[in-house]
Amino acid sequence: MTTLTKASETSAARENPARRRRRVDRLPYLLLLPCLVVICVLLLWPLGQVVAMSFFRLNNVRQLRGDREWPWVGFGNYAEILGDPFFLTVLRNTVLFAVANVALTMILGTLVGLLLNRLGKRMATFVASCVMLAWATPALTGTIVWKWMFDDTSGLVTWMFNALPDGLSNALFGRADWTGYGWFNSPLLFFSILTLVVVWHSFPFIAVSVLAGLKSVPSELHEAARVDGASSWKVFWRITFPLLRPVFGILVVLSTIWDFKVFTQQFVLAGGTQDRPTFMLSIYSYAEAFSPPPKYGLGAAVAVILTLILLLVTGLYVRMVLKQEEES
Repeated sequence: MTTLTKASETSAARENPARRRRRVDRLPYLLLLPCLVVICVLLLWPLGQVVAMSFFRLNNVRQLRGDREWPWVGFGNYAEILGDPFFLTVLRNTVLFAVANVALTMILGTLVGLLLNRLGKRMATFVASCVMLAWATPALTGTIVWKWMFDDTSGLVTWMFNALPDGLSNALFGRADWTGYGWFNSPLLFFSILTLVVVWHSFPFIAVSVLAGLKSVPSELHEAARVDGASSWKVFWRITFPLLRPVFGILVVLSTIWDFKVFTQQFVLAGGTQDRPTFMLSIYSYAEAFSPPPKYGLGAAVAVILTLILLLVTGLYVRMVLKQEEES
């Protein structure tokens, strides 16, 4: 009996580490469970509702409240959206706007990040704090300020152009009096101002992220390259950029997602949904859903198309990263 008891105790002792290992392995999943629940409630459930709405014809609030039936149309909403020539205009505006903004945001943010890396500690802290004010400013508040700056009567930009000598203003722009000039009436001017607003609000995040990446690059590599006579341009492209390529890749994907979904800035600058030539996918979805007569199903279909485009962009980036890891 004593021998059997000792054997059972020995086997139990041997099993305990395995059980402990299983408990430790389960711990990360248990810690992630609250986050997964929050994501499902705040993201996946509304997304599922939007996808479901895109397959029905919903034209009033009573249907959304469940007081009336939802007529099934299948892919009818998608066929109507994709068959509308105006959708191609909206898609073109969105893609061109996103490409321009991502490029400008990445260039400006990278330059500011490189500048912060070259400054002293106190000066870098001061400049970074000033730059982050733009990032910390709510999009609505910042856009209202920018809209006031381009006001056609009392705006700062209008005042600056009126302050130019009449001869110089006439020679450069063909007019001397800028009071009453509609800065937002031309699609080109509108998108230029919108790009200015979005880049101003976005580049601080890129700058700080690039600065964090630069701090991880060994300074010995830069010093060795400079000793060999490499210019700052070659040091960046031959050493810094390859080491920070994953960081730049993530920033490009995030910037693309953000710029594809720009809504608040455009809605405020345009004063609503009346300026259809400047529509992009996000405001197009809103206009289809809530402009009278409301078409919630069509708006949901546009939102699903936008989501699929962003998932495609993200998927291409993930595939590129996995391919690079396999090659390395």
